[in-house]
Amino acid sequence: MYFSSDNAGPALPQVMQRVQEANTGFALPYGADPIMKEVRERIRDIFEAPDAAVFLVATGTAANALALASYCRPWQAVFCTRIAHIQEDECNAPEFYSGGAKLCLVETSDKMTAQGLRDRIEAEGVRGVHGPQRGPVSITQVTERGSVYTLDELRELTAVAKSFELPVHLDGARFANALVALGCSAAEMTWKSGVDVVSFGGTKNGCLGVEAVVFFDPSKAWEFELRRKRGAHLFSKHRYLSAQMAGYLQDGAWLEAASRANANADYLVAGLRRVGAEFLHEPQANMVFTRFPARLHQRLHDAGAHYNMWDDALEGADPEAMLAARLVCDWSITHEQIDLFLSHFD
Repeated sequence: MYFSSDNAGPALPQVMQRVQEANTGFALPYGADPIMKEVRERIRDIFEAPDAAVFLVATGTAANALALASYCRPWQAVFCTRIAHIQEDECNAPEFYSGGAKLCLVETSDKMTAQGLRDRIEAEGVRGVHGPQRGPVSITQVTERGSVYTLDELRELTAVAKSFELPVHLDGARFANALVALGCSAAEMTWKSGVDVVSFGGTKNGCLGVEAVVFFDPSKAWEFELRRKRGAHLFSKHRYLSAQMAGYLQDGAWLEAASRANANADYLVAGLRRVGAEFLHEPQANMVFTRFPARLHQRLHDAGAHYNMWDDALEGADPEAMLAARLVCDWSITHEQIDLFLSHFD
């Protein structure tokens, strides 16, 4: 009964197989391995972007921070929501790798709105030399509350950014989950909707630890390469990153894994609805934000369930107090495990 994070699940068999196959003989380092050529061509095909510059790093934080730094000067602002991963969970990495850029927060409980973004952009860049200058917009898809921006919503946000001549970054740590939920193409969710660079996640969806950074403007490639090396994120034994991504993309494994994760969440949500749990946000991908009585949380904890509590006050709480939690499904969770979890509800 492990719903703590999709980071905690096992790697896909295809990923492990390709890593094992790569673990023989010699291969050129630093991304010059032949598997990387395969990966680059495959990602360009997936995104319908034959000129895209494609790079691999080992973590989502590196992908986000280095991508944003390539579009942001130290005196500029990055516009994102207060709950964005780059704001809440990356220990000032975007600020560090950009040399000091400021995160300017769009207030929202979940999705960024076009009007909210416009208001925040208009509030910056108006104090001349005394204030931060306007810089890139960063959108998280899937959001940190489990919601998915529609294509229309993405286009509205990027239209606002473009009206100020600002580039747009998409944090796609759960890119595949969003793509499956929308039923669209990777191109439609990125450059066709006005996105300039995307962090294309693999780790949360069945890889050991690899993310791709995809620039639809290849003129940014050299700067990114320099920043990646200077930032200590250029792997010498790069073939093991390449092999992971190759296995992930092989025969649509990435989409199949995301479909399973989303379907597992749907199954969990249906069960939670049956037992009367409340929902903080309407589940749309593989993350569920729910609330139910403290006595049930205690029962689940005693039974060995793992998930993140949104309220820390379980100890000593009124048994009927409604406490919030985040439950995340990955590709490997079974319906039997979900049924076991639900069996502990009244």
